Amino acid sequence: MVKVLVERKIAGKNVGEIVRLLRQLRVQAMQQPGYISGETLHSVDDPNLYLVISTWESLEQWQNWFKNPLRQKLATEIDDSLKSPTRLRVFTN
Repeated sequence: MVKVLVERKIAGKNVGEIVRLLRQLRVQAMQQPGYISGETLHSVDDPNLYLVISTWESLEQWQNWFKNPLRQKLATEIDDSLKSPTRLRVFTN
C-alpha cells in the first residue's frame, strides 16, 4: 500500500477554479484500479495551501494513474495557476 501526498500553493484569485479541478482529479482517480481513498485538506495557517492525500493498493497502480493522460492534463491546468511548483511525495509502510 502507498500513500501519495500532493502539496499545492494556490494563487488567491484562482482558488475556486483550482478546487473545482482538484475535485475533477479526485473523481477520475476514484475510477482507477488500485485507488483506495483520498482526501483534500487546506492549511489552517495558510488557506491557499492544499494537501491531497491518496491511498493506493500498490506503487505500480499509483504510477499508472500518474502517467494517465487525463491526470496529466488536469494536473497541468492546476499547475498553471499555482504560486509555486507542486510538491509530490510517495510513502509506503
